[in-house]
Amino acid sequence: MRILLAKVMVLVFVGTTFHSCKVTSGDYQQEAENADYLHRSMKKLSDVIVHDIFSPPVASRIYAYPSIAAYEVMQHSDDSFISLAGQLNGLENVPQPEVGEEYCYQLAATQAFLKVGKALIFSEDTIATFHESVMEEFYDMPMSKGVYNRSIAYGDQVANHILEWSGKDNYKETRTFPKYSIQEDPNTWQPTPPAYMDGIEPHWREIRPMVIDSAQQFTPPPPTPIDLEKNSRFYKELMEVYSSVKAENKEERIEIAKFWDCNPYVQNTVGHVMFATKKITPGGHWIGITDLACKKANADFLHSAEAYAMVSISLMDAFISCWDEKYRSNLVRPETVINEHLDPAWKPVLQTPPFPEYTSGHSVISTASALTLTKLFGENFSFEDSVELEYGLPVRSFNSFLEASSEAAISRLYGGIHYRPAIDYGVEQGRGVGEFILQNVKTRG
Repeated sequence: MRILLAKVMVLVFVGTTFHSCKVTSGDYQQEAENADYLHRSMKKLSDVIVHDIFSPPVASRIYAYPSIAAYEVMQHSDDSFISLAGQLNGLENVPQPEVGEEYCYQLAATQAFLKVGKALIFSEDTIATFHESVMEEFYDMPMSKGVYNRSIAYGDQVANHILEWSGKDNYKETRTFPKYSIQEDPNTWQPTPPAYMDGIEPHWREIRPMVIDSAQQFTPPPPTPIDLEKNSRFYKELMEVYSSVKAENKEERIEIAKFWDCNPYVQNTVGHVMFATKKITPGGHWIGITDLACKKANADFLHSAEAYAMVSISLMDAFISCWDEKYRSNLVRPETVINEHLDPAWKPVLQTPPFPEYTSGHSVISTASALTLTKLFGENFSFEDSVELEYGLPVRSFNSFLEASSEAAISRLYGGIHYRPAIDYGVEQGRGVGEFILQNVKTRG
């Protein structure tokens, strides 16, 4: 039975304070307030990102624009929230709803999210089919056709504005830029087995950031110079990677490494047969954690939209910052050095991803995401991370987002794909990006 109310007041736990969230009048609002529509839409987008095999940097962009579109609609449902226009690089005033007219902002936000998301992926039919089914659910709510049509139209307005803005971030231009050229210097990154793939997104530093001033704003210290003398700092770092899978707690380390692998395209070879395993990206894992946090906190549609927007903004800028350093230092991976100089048969626990070593992407983006989620949900927000269950991985428990991000960072050493400095300086780099975003982007007036 539907509950008919003129106004619904929803209490949501955010950080350490309870906030009330008002919604527009209408007997459909109790149903529409359910953030499940947004969570399901985000999950569908993640599934398509996995299916279409988007790289981690590109995936972060795909998450960001739909999330911002949904938030820009939803912020009108509560006078205490404000637009991101003027706070994000290049984002000008977003279309406003008509004064005095009634809207179902949740419907408009879902419309905006899915329209933007569909424009950024390959499998448009999958999103379109899902989109149609969700719109039918809204249509079955007891709202007038006028409210329904007006809300759809407003969602389209916001989506079109966000898509026009996204088209100016230099992404389309970078699709035509030259591929990474392998250098003769043995200290630079070389493609790794088994697929020996080209370097992914060598021009990602040229994408317009969301908040940071430039890709170079949080440039970390340079990596340790390569020196294979046994008493050198680099040699000790190399041996730490080489020996990591032989440690006394190697089973636990392997479990942690695999849990945070998040490699969207793992090439498998069995005899003469080669096949790929598709998985969620690192950014997709943190979007999944955002979903879990929202549900545990009983966050309504507005606060869930806020969380997705802020986390995806952090992800996109963190990837831009990290990829700038990757192709500047262009450091060779441990697997290449170990196979050539120590042990030709050695293999890392994880398949080495196809881009330079320094800094660790997971260290950068996980730290930035964890800081954002901590700001929204609190420092001691414990959770059960079940994001990877569908990929055959167990649930892991964490006492805080930063505890999870620390484990994600060190997992790259346990997996044999990063030296320790890439992790330690990657965490610092991610902290710089995350804190800058939190200092310069406000969702509350």
